[in-house]
This record gives sequence, structure tokens and C-alpha cells, in this order.
Amino acid sequence: MKKRKSQDIFDEADFPINHLRRGILSGTGVDVAECAEKPLIAVANSATDINPGHAHLSELAGLVKEGINAGGGIPFEFNVPAPCDGLAEGNPGMRYILPQRDLIAEIVEMHIQSMRFDAVVMIASCDKILPGMLMAAARLDLPVIFLTGGPNAMAIRYTSAYKGSISPNDQPEAAAKLNCLQSASCGACEIIGTANTFQCLTESLGMCLPGSAAVPAFHADRKRIARRTGTRVVKMVEEDITARKLLTRKTLENAVIVCQAIGGSTNAALHLPALAHDLDCEIGLETFNRLGEKVPTLLGIVPNGPYGMIDFHTAGGIPGVMKRLENDLHSDVLTCTGRTLGDLLNSSQVFDDTVIPHREHPYNPEAGTVALFGNLSPEGCVVKQSAVDADMKVFSGMARVFESEADALTALRDNNIKEGDVLVIRNEGPKGGPGMPETLAVTLHLTMSGYQKVAMITDGRFSGATAGPCVGHISPEAADGGPIAAIRNGDTISINIPDKTIEVQLSDQEIKNRLDGWVYQRAKPLAGYMKRYVKHVVSASKGAYLD
Repeated sequence: MKKRKSQDIFDEADFPINHLRRGILSGTGVDVAECAEKPLIAVANSATDINPGHAHLSELAGLVKEGINAGGGIPFEFNVPAPCDGLAEGNPGMRYILPQRDLIAEIVEMHIQSMRFDAVVMIASCDKILPGMLMAAARLDLPVIFLTGGPNAMAIRYTSAYKGSISPNDQPEAAAKLNCLQSASCGACEIIGTANTFQCLTESLGMCLPGSAAVPAFHADRKRIARRTGTRVVKMVEEDITARKLLTRKTLENAVIVCQAIGGSTNAALHLPALAHDLDCEIGLETFNRLGEKVPTLLGIVPNGPYGMIDFHTAGGIPGVMKRLENDLHSDVLTCTGRTLGDLLNSSQVFDDTVIPHREHPYNPEAGTVALFGNLSPEGCVVKQSAVDADMKVFSGMARVFESEADALTALRDNNIKEGDVLVIRNEGPKGGPGMPETLAVTLHLTMSGYQKVAMITDGRFSGATAGPCVGHISPEAADGGPIAAIRNGDTISINIPDKTIEVQLSDQEIKNRLDGWVYQRAKPLAGYMKRYVKHVVSASKGAYLD
């Protein structure tokens, strides 16, 4: 069987150091002679005890290794960090979440390169881990296949209050609303947040077995998929199917289209451009607008509607959505199965037209994510329009400026926000945050408090769970001297989602005058990794990757 990289370990011409390498490997208890003949397969596992999305992955990794052995490979497992956005929301930990995406990419890339593996199985479920691993796959260009951990079930499903919706907006009682926020099992939070968005997009990229992304984490099929994934990666070595044969400009465009149709997280506007950069191509914010014009938001998964990922799986999952979008997609792209997407879609089905409706009857006639441009954000910013009420898609209000998320939360808790305000939260971008933290604590407070006519803009970012007229990724950010740094209390801000514009009612000269002599002042000096991160991170409009 073909060995692309690991032959470096067993090279007989490399005497005598080859004996040292073999001797070290023998200390693990493997049959060194067998290893010399078979491909060495890395199992990059993000198992952790601290969040449900990854708490079950060790068991799945064991099944993957069974499949690798059965297929004729030799598995070796290693682990990477698995940060949880949810546990970091509303506290300083959130500043360290997005930077871990690039750290994970580098850990995987460096370890695989140093240990000379022939192929990789990537196992992950959640927000920054899947994008980081995809970035590593693009850099390595080895046979790579993903096993996603699947969605969980929200606690509301197991209460008497459940009436077919897992959305807190559909629950009249406070206790039921809270049960819509509580996980009842292992797996990624059941909404179409960033975690499930990227499980779905990984499948749409052809990087995991068809139909696997939406299978619940606790379902027996998840175990069978794990073993099949291990077996398949060995076949990919034989067939020389490498990551860059799967990850192409066409598959990235497919992923954008699928993201728009499922009402996916705005964080995709960070992660897909960053992945494109590692593939030596470009997916800019304008790509989301251009491709978004082709498709509606088909699905009504929370926060866009009442359904959960379990409903989506039962209805047909990603194969069902892609079947609906068949005429919009590049169907000639290769998948990890060795077959083209078009071949796979020939046998794909939709089992519930309510959850995965026909193109003519979408849950929302417009695509999920829109990029806005204007004098407030010349490089662009993003909003999840599929989660914005129709009467708030065109909105003007007076600016209430806050220098941090913490200041905005204080104003909310003191009932110091009124209907008609536009909350401006700055200094939360990739450099200013630092780390571009999510501001879910603010948006969740607005939702739970019942505000109807309050908008929010920030140079930070949002959770995939965010609903309402919340505009993130304002670029350039305040720390780079972007126009958001010039806004003052009382300025009029206009958000027009249909026209894809965002403006502050100031002349260019007035913005320039306000910024003349302005210097960003960091509250505390940075140290360690974050000091290096801030030095090298690019604008959110480009993907906030490290340059």
C-alpha cells in the first residue's frame, strides 16, 4: 500500500539513525514490521470533559481506530484543545476563543508534519475546532476525512412544555425558555449556531461521510459512522484522495451556498475566508452577498425558526438540503467517498417538506447572512438577516456608545437602554478585544428582556445563536482607527439590510476630523500568545487569520 510520508521513518538507506527511530516506535508496543508496510494514520481528537460537544469523542475515536485497523492502516491518536464558546460567554475567557482556531490549525499542522503520518482523521464538533482543523487539512494536503460529533438534544424536548419548538421565543414561561438553553445530552448545542453550522459545512465540503453531520451525538448511527470513517481513510490513501482535491474554490462556493440556505452562523464569514486563504484563493464578504442572491433560507432551525437539529436530521439532513439546492451547486466536485457530489445527490432524499421545504416555499425568502457596507464599515460587516424581524430590516436610531461589552451589560442590567437605541460596542475586534469576543451576553439579555426596537453594532462578533438586528465584524475595527471609533452618543445610525448598507449620519470630513490625533489606548499590556496574536492578526473582513 502506498506510504506517502511515513516511509521517512523506515528508510533502510538512512543507517544508522533509522534503527533509532524504529527502536523508539517499538516502545509503544506496535509491530514495527507491520508499521513499515501499512500507512500510519493520525487520529486528531478534540475530546474534552468540559463541554458536551466533545465529551463523547474518546469513544468515537476508539471506533475510528477499529475501522483503521480493519481497513489495513495503523492508527495513532493525539489530542488538541477544544474550547467551548458557551462557557466563555460574558467573561474574559471569550477573548481567548477565536485565537485558538489558528492555534489548533498550527498544532495539527506541525504535529502531522513532524510525525510523518500518511493520512489524518479529524474528530471535532464545535465552533473553532472544526475550522482550525479544516485550515490544517488545507495546509497538509494529505488524505484527510472528518468525523463530526453530531448535535445534542436541548432539555426542552423532555419537558411537558415541548410543543414542537425548541426556540425560547415560543415559550411563554421563564422556566421553559431556560430549558431551551440547557443541553440534555452530549453533542453540540442543537441550534444552527457555529458548531452545527460547521458540522454541516464540513459535510458540504465533501470532507466527511454523506449524511453524517446531523446524526445526533447519542444515536447508534454515530458509532457506525465512526467505524466507517476509519475504514474509509485507508481507502483514501490507496486512491490518493488528498485534502486539496476536495477543498477547492468550487467546494468553498458550495459551502457558502449551503450556509446561506441553512441560515448558518455569521462566524462562517470569518472561517471560510480564512480557509480560502490557506487554499491560496479568496472568499470575501461580497461572495456571501453574490451567492446569497441565488438562494433563500430554506430552514427554520433556531434561532431562525422553531426547529432543532434533530428535526433536521430526521428530515434528511445535509443531503436533503443539497438535493433542494442541486441546480445551484457545483455538482462535479469530488467528495471523500471518491464519488462526485452529483453522484451522491442522485440518491439523496427529503423526508419532511416542513423542515426542509421546497425552494418555492422557503422558511425565509432571503439568504441567511448579508454583508453590509457604508461609511461606518468601509471593509464590510455582517448580519444574520434570516433571524431579523421584517420590521427591523430597515432601522435608524440614536447611538449609545460603549467602550466594551461589559459597559453595555451594565447599562442593560441598570435598565438604562430604551427602545429605538442603537448599541455601539467597540474595542472588541481581533486586535482591540483582543481576540474578537462574541457578545452573546448582550444579545441574549436583549432577547430575554423583551426589547423589540433596539439594534446593536460591534467590531466584535456574535454567537450563531444571535437573533435580531445585530451587526458584527465592523471593519476596520476601532483599534485600527476605523470609523466606529469616531461615533459619539446621539449620532444617527442607519441600517438597511435589503440595500446592504450601514451608515452613520456624518460627513466623511467630520469622521476624519474626529479621528485626527486619535490613538487607540489599550487598557492593559498584553503578554504571551495574545501579544503575538494581536501583532499578526488581519482584519475580520478577511477572516481574522494570522498573517
